Amino acid sequence: MYKVIFMGTPDFAVAALNCLISAPGYDVVLAVSQPDKPVGRKQVLMPTPVRAAAEAGNVEVYQPASLKTDEAYEKLLSYAPDFIVVAAYGKILPQRVLDIPKYGCVNLHGSLLPKYRGSAPIQRCVINGEKVTGITAMLMDAGVDTGDMLLKTETEIGENETAGELFDRLAAMCPDILLKTLNGIVDGSVKPVKQDPEKATLAPMLDKNESVIDWSSSARDVHNKVRGMDPWPVARTSFGGKLLKLYGTHPVDGLSAEGEVGTISVRDGHLFVKCGGNTVLELTEVQLEGAKRMSASDFLRGHANADGTVLG
Repeated sequence: MYKVIFMGTPDFAVAALNCLISAPGYDVVLAVSQPDKPVGRKQVLMPTPVRAAAEAGNVEVYQPASLKTDEAYEKLLSYAPDFIVVAAYGKILPQRVLDIPKYGCVNLHGSLLPKYRGSAPIQRCVINGEKVTGITAMLMDAGVDTGDMLLKTETEIGENETAGELFDRLAAMCPDILLKTLNGIVDGSVKPVKQDPEKATLAPMLDKNESVIDWSSSARDVHNKVRGMDPWPVARTSFGGKLLKLYGTHPVDGLSAEGEVGTISVRDGHLFVKCGGNTVLELTEVQLEGAKRMSASDFLRGHANADGTVLG
């Protein structure tokens, strides 16, 4: 029986944890998650998804503010784990923690390394219009997603798929590649492969300021940004001095639009916006400040004079 310490925090890590809890040959001796945080308008303190899953599986939970303390190190060391498995934990592991497990620290990263190293690989893939992504199982080192690769699994990104939808699909792919990786390490069939640093790209955490739409970009680029910013922080522009969030868009080929970029054209109950390069984007789902999320057709019923308005 191989002893495993699992480290993770959000929903992305839950399927991998549940898989390990039920997998023959592995014993999850501890689940490490970030401290619980208040959520919602009422700021209610809620357990992290990983904590909730671990408790449901009768696994001990540890939620230190930092892994850099002697207390945290000694606690992890006391379990003498064969593996530490990490999936979206959200904190850097000190070198002495990386050195604890017999077979190393295995991380599940949401991109095809060495591309998209960093905190937001899934969102950045979508924003950049990538067609394919996947999960890379890797051995962790002191760098940020720079360790040796072990196994990869790929998936195509849907033309209209949001970052949130892709997030869920990649999470569901984690259990299979995780077990293949751990089993392969144990039996020697999986060998570490160095990353090519010249092919590396970065995927830094999203900033809310990035969510503002630049209508001089092409319709395709705006569409990709809307998808990549969903569910957070949500792409946004301004309409009549009010914040307008964008949830559903669709580039339209073969359609021209008048006026400057950002100008709305209403045709047969559809809402189109002129983008850079004389391209056109249809808005299909929006949310105006102070109102609920709605279809563009419902929005137009309440804003009959939208035609010709320039989005800011």
